[in-house]
Amino acid sequence: MDAKELLKRYAAGERDFSGMNLQEADLSGANLSDANLSQANLLAANLSDANLSDANLSDANLSGANLSYARLSLARFIGTNLEGANVTDADIVCAIQQFSSR
Repeated sequence: MDAKELLKRYAAGERDFSGMNLQEADLSGANLSDANLSQANLLAANLSDANLSDANLSDANLSGANLSYARLSLARFIGTNLEGANVTDADIVCAIQQFSSR
């Protein structure tokens, strides 16, 4: 699935995108609040200025992703790979994060 298809499905009311391969997807400025992106591959994805409030990003791969200016309040990051991610000026108020020793 590409970014365009994901946004089309989201607009139609779908919220479960768990396990999707969205590597290098351009989702800048997208509204994905309440989306389930757990276990998704978002390696090097552009999520700048995206609304990911209340999204489930548990066990997702966000390494190298651009999350600058993203709205991440109440997002879940349990087991998420954020290595090398750009979180400059991201809103991470009350983000739920747990670091595992994997």
